[in-house]
Amino acid sequence: MSVPIDVSDEVLSGEAVAIDVQPVGFLLRALGAAIDMLLGYGVLILWIFLSIWLTDAGVLDEATSRIAMVASLVVSFVVLPITMEVALKGRSLGKLAVGGRIVRVDGGAAGFRHAFIRALLGVLEIYMTFGGIAVLTGAFNARSQRLGDLVAGTYSQRVRTPALPSHVPVLPPALAGWAQIADVARLPDRLARRISQFLQSAPRMIPAARARVAHDLLTEATPFVSPLPPTPPELTLIGITVLRRERERRALENADRRAERLTGRRVGV
Repeated sequence: MSVPIDVSDEVLSGEAVAIDVQPVGFLLRALGAAIDMLLGYGVLILWIFLSIWLTDAGVLDEATSRIAMVASLVVSFVVLPITMEVALKGRSLGKLAVGGRIVRVDGGAAGFRHAFIRALLGVLEIYMTFGGIAVLTGAFNARSQRLGDLVAGTYSQRVRTPALPSHVPVLPPALAGWAQIADVARLPDRLARRISQFLQSAPRMIPAARARVAHDLLTEATPFVSPLPPTPPELTLIGITVLRRERERRALENADRRAERLTGRRVGV
């Protein structure tokens, strides 16, 4: 079932072309925020233990210890998040873990100003309320933006995408003889694209659906193939794809050689 996309949620380039980007989901966003929150609390606890040890050792007096406590809060909850986001270009320990990065709502890179606003509001919505306000805010908008994102004009963009499998069809041995005499005309671009997509996704399809789609695609491709080999539809589609790929490669090579010869003649003249 397709999910309708609100046009207002699209990222547009300068030419008003929609850019295909995806925000980090709510659960992953919450997981990344929890990791960052634990890091902030961890740094604060270490700073507190260090201040207590220095106070007991007589290095810090009571007034200086209070100043150190305030400084520890600022460093742990404000300076640390800002430094990490600026240094890692919109990323932090939690965002690295979930594959996200903070960017502007128009898809551009976030800067110091955005990190500063997010960190200041993060003290309220993340650390003072243990993420309560951030969860409530993120649960009710399409991009899982917390309050700091809404004010700074940012959101968490997914940057970790699965690697595309390398799928290069190879001519089946059963079609070696057919390939010597086959005449495969140029397929319509839409049909060729559908065949290519089917061959890439076929191993993950249900056998019955796989066979039905292969049969339907071969029926559409039949007018462009002569003769049609007596092989299963999917093998035939592989053979058609490989044959067209090889012939198009040879045509490009011939065109390059002709261009080189023409260029050489012009230079000689």
